[in-house]
Amino acid sequence: MKMLNSLRSIVQEVNSAKDLNGALGIIVKRVREAMNTDVCSVYLLDPLTERYVFMATEGLKQDAIKKVSLSLSEGLVGLVASREEPINLEDAQNHPRFVYFPLTGEERFNSFLGVPIIHQRKVLGVLIVQQKEQRKFDEGEEAFLVTMSAQLAGVIAHAEATGGLDSMDVEARKREMVFKGVVGCQGIAIGDVVVMSPKADLSVVPNQPCDDIVEELKFFRSCIQAVREDIESLGKKLASHLNQEERALFDVYLRMLDDGAIGGEVETLIKKGVNAQGALSEVILSHVETFSMMDDEYLRERAADVKDLGLRVLAYLQESECSELDYPDNTILVGEELTASMLGEVPKDKLVGIISVQGSSNSHVAILARAMDIPTVMGAVDLPYKQMGKLNVVIDGYNGVVYSAPSAERLKHYQRIYHEDKQLIEGLDALTDKPCVTPDNHNVALWVNTGLMADVFRSLDRGAEGVGLFRTEIPFLLRERFPSEEEQRIIYREQLEAFAPMVVTMRTLDVGGDKSLPYFPIEEDNPFLGWRGIRVTLDHPEIFLVQVRAMLKASEGLDNLRIMLPMVCNMSELESALYLIHRAHTEIEEEGFNVNLPPLGVMIEVPAAVYQAKSIAQRVDFLSVGSNDLTQYLLAVDRNNSRVADLYHSFHPAVLQALQKVVDAAHEVGKPVSICGELAGDPGAALLLMAMGFDILSMSATNLPKVKSVIRKITLDKSKQVLAEVMQMDDAHVIMSHIELLLEQEGISRVFRPAAV
Repeated sequence: MKMLNSLRSIVQEVNSAKDLNGALGIIVKRVREAMNTDVCSVYLLDPLTERYVFMATEGLKQDAIKKVSLSLSEGLVGLVASREEPINLEDAQNHPRFVYFPLTGEERFNSFLGVPIIHQRKVLGVLIVQQKEQRKFDEGEEAFLVTMSAQLAGVIAHAEATGGLDSMDVEARKREMVFKGVVGCQGIAIGDVVVMSPKADLSVVPNQPCDDIVEELKFFRSCIQAVREDIESLGKKLASHLNQEERALFDVYLRMLDDGAIGGEVETLIKKGVNAQGALSEVILSHVETFSMMDDEYLRERAADVKDLGLRVLAYLQESECSELDYPDNTILVGEELTASMLGEVPKDKLVGIISVQGSSNSHVAILARAMDIPTVMGAVDLPYKQMGKLNVVIDGYNGVVYSAPSAERLKHYQRIYHEDKQLIEGLDALTDKPCVTPDNHNVALWVNTGLMADVFRSLDRGAEGVGLFRTEIPFLLRERFPSEEEQRIIYREQLEAFAPMVVTMRTLDVGGDKSLPYFPIEEDNPFLGWRGIRVTLDHPEIFLVQVRAMLKASEGLDNLRIMLPMVCNMSELESALYLIHRAHTEIEEEGFNVNLPPLGVMIEVPAAVYQAKSIAQRVDFLSVGSNDLTQYLLAVDRNNSRVADLYHSFHPAVLQALQKVVDAAHEVGKPVSICGELAGDPGAALLLMAMGFDILSMSATNLPKVKSVIRKITLDKSKQVLAEVMQMDDAHVIMSHIELLLEQEGISRVFRPAAV
């Protein structure tokens, strides 16, 4: 238990460090104390020189820091790193791999225990403890150091990646930094960062420079005074219900706001050029961290008091903010976890790019970005987003890379790609009115996925033949309550009229998972396996019936509606939903509406539905595969988790086999089948889907011209040949490379991505 407490305490301290050097200093000092050893040191790999550099120590000579280094295979450090496992020696100096550096002064130490520091399969360095006495460290000590290394690896990786910006040094903000994420929406964006964060959350407050220090101080003091008045008022209101000791707590709160306490610390940072919110966040979180690590239980509980006080001040700072966020003409929106409503706050003509610290290419915000055709990078976990306000950045949405303060050479390179993209799109636009027919005369229907009214015009401009997925949850996400039946009817009517006489497939409300309504929160440990999709609406038939009635009424006189049910995984759910739809149809007929019952379909999104596809198809009019969710459920990979983003691959052999099984099942009973996941918008994947026999490919309007250009150049016979070849392959990356090679041979590889620099 003592070791566990030490572990927690060390990790907390390291997490609060300002930069990499501070983090390493805390690690060596606290690990040495916890293990009661003579020495603790850290060597980190310098990727430029490919050497392990002596970065921090407690017990050896400080003069050696950053002056001593070893090659990848040199010394005991190189041995630990290359073997990627602990090395525990009682007489290190007599080991054949021991290397002596007089500068460190380590010749006096015999016992040696080194463990690798590994993050996402990469060795970052080696953590070492040493003692004078000749002995082997016991199993408990070795296990502790291994655990410590594993816990600290992510912190060190983050500190290495963000140290330059986290220091808040003006010069550091001018240096180019590179951050890796995953592709959310392809394209190049060049612009200025606007940091978006949730209200009243100290941990995600953007820490950026303030333009006018005098005004910022005045602003902060007015907020402090407002909180002071609130606390005094609350103290008076509760005075008759509290004893003297409890009333004294309010006096403590007031004293903490004084110039000599928290208030003074915040003002000191503001005078250095930090904005009030960022300064408050830094001071409060530092005090919370200090109290949280105290041994005394009473003092530990005071962390909550400090945090509460900080939130009270922050609420005023945010509520009284001089104005809403200022959005430059080339806004790059950055946040820890961006939402649909956050995107909605930015004027559409100013938003040119999106960067999210959390999430993956199939997060809901990434899907929205693709619908809006905004270059996006997701899962940039090492991005110091709170420090990036007003920085100029480049988003490489083809390779999932972000460059802050890009060099002149880098900027020129991406400006050239940006202009090439515009020319490519203009060339593809010439295909708008041409049919999507292969050279051997096979027609493929290309539909679009929509959710915003802006999608309609973009979709029609790019030659869409229908809507394979209208995400009805988007109007729900952008409101502060459930929209009424009439509000929904108006929204649905706009979509149906805009595309008429083309078909519009409306998915019933699909919330849960990564789509939570602010006024209908669903808190679950595992939301993707929980209450979502059809499960929610069947449990709330009042919501389901209102929505279906609105859809049916909206289709009167147009008859271009299809209704689709999400996340169906058993026949009883389907039967219950069909019953409610027929009931809603009967009700509106009784009200005098003359509406034909539209075609009804089911989304195949879970493995259970794949194996019941034939039975499902027999009861409905069409099937549609949601490849995003189907891929995540087949591969057991959370598509929002950037840590496993590289395991999420729609070209996985299991996914391709499941898709073929669904097509065969639907066609066996004479029902059409479409696919409306992001896979349909991948030009290379579209060839495989066409060969499998999908009747309709539905995608974001952005990708439609690219998909059409590929299909018009490659025959169905050639596609079937490629499909037969990849179905014999057992690796997703090999399959993707095979398809890219085909496109390259056909001279159309540019529809994929340009190279990064």
